[in-house]
This record gives sequence, C-alpha cells and structure tokens, in this order.
Amino acid sequence: MSQSARPRRASRRIDAVELPIIPTIAAMVRDNPGCISLGQGVVSYGPPADDVARLPALMADLQLNKYQAVTGLPALTDALARKLQEVNQFDVNQGYRIMVTAGSNMAFLNAVLAVGDPGDEFILPLPFYFNQEMAISMCDCVPVAVASRDDYQLDLAAIEAAITPKTRAIVTVSPNNPTGVVYHPEDLASINQLCKRYGIYHFSDETYEYFTYDGARHYSAASQAGANERTLSFYSFSKNYGMASWRVGYVVYPEHLHEAMNKVQDTNLICAPVISQLLAIEVLKRPRSAIDEQVNRLAAVRSKVYEILFDLKPLANFHLTQGAFYVMVSLPGVDDRLSFNQFLASKHKVACVPGFAFGLNDIKARNVQRLSYGALAPETVVEGVNRFVAGVRDWYK
Repeated sequence: MSQSARPRRASRRIDAVELPIIPTIAAMVRDNPGCISLGQGVVSYGPPADDVARLPALMADLQLNKYQAVTGLPALTDALARKLQEVNQFDVNQGYRIMVTAGSNMAFLNAVLAVGDPGDEFILPLPFYFNQEMAISMCDCVPVAVASRDDYQLDLAAIEAAITPKTRAIVTVSPNNPTGVVYHPEDLASINQLCKRYGIYHFSDETYEYFTYDGARHYSAASQAGANERTLSFYSFSKNYGMASWRVGYVVYPEHLHEAMNKVQDTNLICAPVISQLLAIEVLKRPRSAIDEQVNRLAAVRSKVYEILFDLKPLANFHLTQGAFYVMVSLPGVDDRLSFNQFLASKHKVACVPGFAFGLNDIKARNVQRLSYGALAPETVVEGVNRFVAGVRDWYK
C-alpha cells in the first residue's frame, strides 16, 4: 500500500474509549429549551470576588509570565503542605511530594502514566468515575471494574479477588462520585494493607473531602502509618472553592515516584496556570468556615431532594449516602441506553446522567440515574427533581 493510500484514522487506543457522557447530556439540555440539568457535578458558587479582584496586581511581576516550577509555585505547595497536615492529618515531609496540576483529572492521568505500562490493570470499584476509567484506557492499561456492596460501600473480598500479577493500583473515590457514599475509614485502611501485601498502589481520590453530612467524616488514606510507600492522594479546587474552570488540583505521591511524575508533568503541562495557582493561594487563606457554610446550604438541598424522591418508592430505590452532592436512583430496567434520558429531556425538561456511564451496564436489569444537586439554586434543584419524579411516573405508567 502506498503512503497516500493509507486510511486516515484516529488512534485505535482512543477509538476504543467511550465518549464522555457529560457533553451528550449537555447537548440534550441545549436541544430542549427550558430543560433543567441535574447532570454535571459542579457547585453553584465561585471563588470569593475579592480574591479574584487581587489577581491583576498579583500578576504584575513580569517574571510570573515565564515558566514556573513543574511541581507548583513554592508559596502554593507550602500552603498545601500546611493544609494537608491540619486537615488530612499527614505530613508531606514524611516520604511524600506535592504536585500542582491543571485539575485533579490531570493529576490522575499523570499518575497512571507514571506507574502504568501497557496491559497493566487498575481496579475500579463500581460504580466508577468515568473520567478515571477513560484515563486508564487511554494509557493502554486495563480498567478492572469490581462490584461494590448493595449500599455502595467497598467489597474488600471482591477487590482482593480481582488482584492479579498485572494489577498496578486500586482506585477509591471518597466521598464518592457518582454515589455520594463516604467509605469507612477502616475499609480505606484495609485497601492500604492490600496494596502493601501485593506490592501495588492505592489511588485515593479525595476531591469531595469537605462535602460530608449527618456526622460523616472524611478519612485520608495517606494518614495511615506507612502509607507513604503506596498511597497517592488526589485533590481539587474545583468543588471546595468553586474553581472548576480555573483548572487547578494537586496530587500527593510517594517520594520514589518523583522523577516519573516530573517527566509526565513537564511533557504535558510544564506547570499549572500561574494565575490559577495565585488564586488557589488566596482562597487557602480563607477560613474553613466559608466552605462549611456552602456545605450546610447543600445539606438543606440534599434533605429536600431525598424528601421528594421518597414519593417514588417502591418503584425507585436509592440510598441515603453522606457525601458529595449526588444521589443514584435505581429504576426498573430499560431496553435502550439513552431513550429514558431523551424522554426526560424532551417531555419533562430535566436531564440527569445514566448509570451505564459509571460502569453499570446491565440496563435491562435496572435503569440507574445519577442526580446532581450541587450546581443550581435550591429552588431550581427542587423543580428539577420534581420534574424527574413526574418523568419517572410517566415513563413507567
């Protein structure tokens, strides 16, 4: 075959990765004017206006227009080290390094590239966060989905049974996207011990660390003694501080991975956007109470969401989870992956995310939908959930 006759195509590796669901749901919202989106997992607030207003003056130093440290501005990494010790209960000087990235998703991709080889396996408890499954596949590694318990808590026996000689890491997300479950501290500690026993890593995604309710407490796996050899912890400014579009997150990783992480970061990004890092420094100066006020507001919204959804029982099943800002609603099965969502968007003007996006692929057995209540004003959330309830009743009548 001549050079000119070769077919044009994308990478087979990328072709094998399913398209992300959020743009698909966003298109449904655009195509149906007046549609309320309970889809994307963001918050309704942004960073403090006073902090944003200070940025032009902070950027006045011309040196800040040049490339900066690969791992992050020293003032930011120092502030993060203090936060990790005070909030997450571990000292980064005890065998860890910090790297600031363009969002937590990038931190996760960096870490997969740093530790994974083609064919290596990464265990993902179901339901999983779809961008993590995509990142693993894009790196030519293998996502291994493992069923969780009925209440979405970790099934430690099933996770251990899934470990093979090709396993490189176990991924946990707590508080969880998409379920809102907060994993038990003892279970996260057990994952650390499994990783030590089998010589693999624990990828601990803690993006929603401040979003807990009803007395639940977030636990950082890296705080366990000896975790510094195996545990990578992922954090984000997108949720806590309402900085999704600013693209700034960070990862804390074992010292021995520093060279590999540096190679990936320097190739992909060089450094996270400086203006975003400066804003991160400013918001970290704010008291934790500022975030707690937002979480308390969400707690009231959450209670109202559950109150409305209770009217769907026993047709619908859901768990009162204690974290993030999601609820997973399980309904009787459907025959087509998106027909139910298209029906909701077109007839009832509400959108949510189907469970198959999170690895719950047996749609004939149950039609699972994730509702997000973090992005909208409380009254809009209430209207959206009421529309969802009406749509469910209409579909299953």
